[in-house]
Amino acid sequence: MLAATFKALGDLLSAEFRSVLFKAIGMTIILFAAVLIAVEILLINLAIIPWAWAQTLAAIGAGLGLLVAFFVLMAPVVAIFAGLYLDRIAGLVEDRHYARDPTGVPLSNFRALQTSLQFAFVILLVNLAVLPLIFTGVGIAVLIGANAYLLSREYFEMVAMRHMQVDEARLFRKHNTSTIFAAGLIPAILSLIPLVNLAVPLFATSYFVHIFKQLRASSA
Repeated sequence: MLAATFKALGDLLSAEFRSVLFKAIGMTIILFAAVLIAVEILLINLAIIPWAWAQTLAAIGAGLGLLVAFFVLMAPVVAIFAGLYLDRIAGLVEDRHYARDPTGVPLSNFRALQTSLQFAFVILLVNLAVLPLIFTGVGIAVLIGANAYLLSREYFEMVAMRHMQVDEARLFRKHNTSTIFAAGLIPAILSLIPLVNLAVPLFATSYFVHIFKQLRASSA
């Protein structure tokens, strides 16, 4: 796992990875800016509050609310946009480190979008559900455990599906559940660190390519 971690960190510094990360962050900022502008225009045009000072307070409150939502939801939204490029990232990692191995079959655009949306929403829902436990003694451990399971399952299967049928990929993951879950602890911990969590989708993709290759070689 340490070898996979260092390889993935090296991949993360490459120009291709930075390009995808900046694109995902840029699209996220544009999306939230558009929503903020739309809400502000809506509040002004509706004019449902008869007092000018109350309208101003409502506009400021909406802006602050969206700002808070931006920081809370930024990582999941970045994950959605980054998900559009993760299959390409997996291909780049395979070409760089495993050029002699059989080439993976790229996922369809629909499948890539479906996977990224499904994954981002599941992560968001689980984190919101576990959030109250943060204030208990076991909250952080539960959050890390939940994220480790989700991250390892989704990213490992995405990588595996480039080389196997869907059912085969899921069966292969189940046969290596404990190893893959343990591997998921590293991206799960990184996902709790502000700003660092923005790069987790790209790191996890590269990381689980290396984990998949190691497990595939050991089972051959």
